[in-house]
Amino acid sequence: MDSKYNEVEILLVEDNMSDAELVTRALRKVNLANNLVHVKDGEEALEFIFAEGRYAERKIKNVPRLILLDIKMPKVDGIEVLRQIKSHEATKTIPVVIMTSSKEELDIIKSYQLGVNSYVVKPVDFNNFSKAVSELGLYWVLINQPPFA
Repeated sequence: MDSKYNEVEILLVEDNMSDAELVTRALRKVNLANNLVHVKDGEEALEFIFAEGRYAERKIKNVPRLILLDIKMPKVDGIEVLRQIKSHEATKTIPVVIMTSSKEELDIIKSYQLGVNSYVVKPVDFNNFSKAVSELGLYWVLINQPPFA
């Protein structure tokens, strides 16, 4: 198993390849993409976070500093991924930011009930989207003081 999986700062959980590329590019501009891992659905995200399946060799104690999570995904949706992250002792303090196109009030309410740290609706405009991602990354990775650091 590649050791890069044990030094992850940001886990991007996004099934839309265009959005994933935009997020990666925005984080690269502020030098936060070096330790970024992108997974394409909720099932793969859970395997990564809990060091199971294709990520069983990864050390579970090396949790990401930030998880950027989409809601509408195949296999396991973002709400269920969030529920599992926040219900396990080893992962519940990882900051999770939902980045989605969903403005549905039920999604927002459910996310906060489950312990999401922030809920961001993806801006349609590329420049606004890039700026929002950069600011999120800078805040959560460089400014925020997590309990496990």
